[in-house]
Amino acid sequence: MEIILYLSAALAAIAFFILVLFIGRTLKSLQGTLDHVSHTLAGLEKQLDGVTRETTELLHKTNTLAEDIQEKSERLNVVVDAVNDVGESIGQFNQSVKKITSSVNTQIDQNKERVSQVIQWSNVLLELKDKWTEKKSSRQKKEQQHERKIQENG
Repeated sequence: MEIILYLSAALAAIAFFILVLFIGRTLKSLQGTLDHVSHTLAGLEKQLDGVTRETTELLHKTNTLAEDIQEKSERLNVVVDAVNDVGESIGQFNQSVKKITSSVNTQIDQNKERVSQVIQWSNVLLELKDKWTEKKSSRQKKEQQHERKIQENG
């Protein structure tokens, strides 16, 4: 029975040795994997630093661009306000022109008869002027003919 006990102890020692070998291999493989993961994380850290720097630069550029857009927007607001004021001024001018036109039309309607009389008198005066001009012209022709006759006779 003692032999069984020694055999069992030897078998347990062999099993323990095999177990230690497999655990050693597994740990070595695990160490290689962890080394690989460590290198990968170091590379990722470098890449992350680069991305962080680029993101910071991009953020600065974006802030500068936002400030520029804000300034231009404020300048554009001034222009829009000025255009709005011009539109209001034109509207007021149009209303003034409408009022003046309405007033002139009202005055014309009220003074139609007077205007008609002025036009009639103007026509009469023009006719008188034309007749006076004709008479004057006719008188000058007669005087010229009379002078020619005197020169021919004399």
